[in-house]
Amino acid sequence: MNILFEDNHIIVVEKKADQPVMKDASNDYDLLTQVKDYIKIKYDKPGNVYVGLVHRLDRPVGGVMVFAKTSKAASRLSEEIRNNKIIKKYRAVVLGRMSSTAGILEHWMYKDEGKKTSYITDKRNSDAKYAKLSYTVLKTSGGYSLLDIDLHTGRHHQIRVQLSNTGNPIYGDMKYGNGPKGHIALFAYYLEFTHPVTREIMKFSCEPDYSIPPWPLFR
Repeated sequence: MNILFEDNHIIVVEKKADQPVMKDASNDYDLLTQVKDYIKIKYDKPGNVYVGLVHRLDRPVGGVMVFAKTSKAASRLSEEIRNNKIIKKYRAVVLGRMSSTAGILEHWMYKDEGKKTSYITDKRNSDAKYAKLSYTVLKTSGGYSLLDIDLHTGRHHQIRVQLSNTGNPIYGDMKYGNGPKGHIALFAYYLEFTHPVTREIMKFSCEPDYSIPPWPLFR
């Protein structure tokens, strides 16, 4: 596990692509359990340890995540998230070219809980939630575009759904696109937040695995 930062209140780690954040039906080793196991071993703590899950990444998506080591830290980080104070940035490789080199996508989204799938819907839908992201095209290569994305709201599958709606689905996203099948090219490369105790501005970043297609196109 790649640990980017740790103190008595929080731990910041890099989530691997295709690792679940928490236990799911697959019973694969999830990141939350991995962090707990790490703390148990490092600090020789018997029994269960507290680790607060304050945000998530879709299973196929890798990138920076912060976990709370105390309930106080968890509460304050959760409040930052509710107030949209945490900055999250992503890199994505999409099919084709975007309609402009930079832009803002604003939609209303609806999540079908049974199908665990989200859709663009009408604002008048009582279950609709506002979704916003901004993007910049960094480079194009081989029929694909590399985007830098600022996520302004945190809806279920938001980036994947909004980009699919523009006709530029993310590479490898079989759920909302049409191929090619393989590694989904979406990575949460940057996270910025206020430390829940010291109030220091914390900034963390990491890079996707450029050995896995289609990332080599943009190395």
